[in-house]
Amino acid sequence: MYRVRRQVACTDLIQQNIRTEKVSVAILDTGIGMHPDFGDRVLAFADFVDGRYGSYDDSGHGTHVAGCVGGNGRVSGGMYRGIAPACGLCVGKVLDYNGEGSIDNMRRGLLWVIENRLKYRIRVLNISLGIGTSGDQERMHELTELLDEIWDQGVVVVCAAGNNGPREGTISPLGTSRKIITVGCHEGGYFGARNDLCENYSGRGGGDMLWRKPDVVAPGTDIISCNVHWLWKAGGYHNAYTRKSGTSMATPVVSGAAALYLQKYPYMNNEQVKRQMIYSARDMGDAWNKQGWGMLNVEEMCRTVDK
Repeated sequence: MYRVRRQVACTDLIQQNIRTEKVSVAILDTGIGMHPDFGDRVLAFADFVDGRYGSYDDSGHGTHVAGCVGGNGRVSGGMYRGIAPACGLCVGKVLDYNGEGSIDNMRRGLLWVIENRLKYRIRVLNISLGIGTSGDQERMHELTELLDEIWDQGVVVVCAAGNNGPREGTISPLGTSRKIITVGCHEGGYFGARNDLCENYSGRGGGDMLWRKPDVVAPGTDIISCNVHWLWKAGGYHNAYTRKSGTSMATPVVSGAAALYLQKYPYMNNEQVKRQMIYSARDMGDAWNKQGWGMLNVEEMCRTVDK
């Protein structure tokens, strides 16, 4: 996350210069482990897969995503902290240990966010997953309507573009809503011309979509974040962090930026957050269906309001 923060211009000064306003991010994923980088900031957990009590993550995907959003980097001396290291985390487990889920679980998770929005001060919802097939179009429409409802209630909804690119029209079904912020991958040339870059398979807009997607991009290749399988032995932490790639990793970078922004400017609404984010994004010189408005730029996003 150290190099990611540099790529998206999320400086130490911006992270430190926040109000005491409490902002929580809801994450619907594979769950969350009790990693030291989360401290006591896991405010709520619900299991829509197995109905278990107490937070857990039998995959590791959700824990990694949560670290990108709001890990404080305690074990790494701050190097691998997330974008909004002071935010609260509200996690719904909608995917199993294989990262697979159902539309029913996702629907229940979205309703849970709606029910708990005010209680936990949820201002951002992160969805680093894709659910649905061409045979589920009617029920997928129900999910996108729920996402729009959450947006209309004032929550910044951030969804992954998915990993089915680079063909046109491969945005994940949950990322097709016009209102929400859909995130693709872009490395900004950091890794050169590697063939396995996330941006090479990040979901693309176009095709029969009625509006332009994705909205913004962020790094998603070899992202180092919290590892659910960490160990404490011989007086120290071991395997506290791990690497993962995909639009699942780019999405919480953007969610963290939205949370950080709302901690600085709690009076802003979600429409204002989206406008500030897309208008301050850095043009990478690629086609719209790959980069949207461009690379997330946290420093410029915050500076826009400061003027």
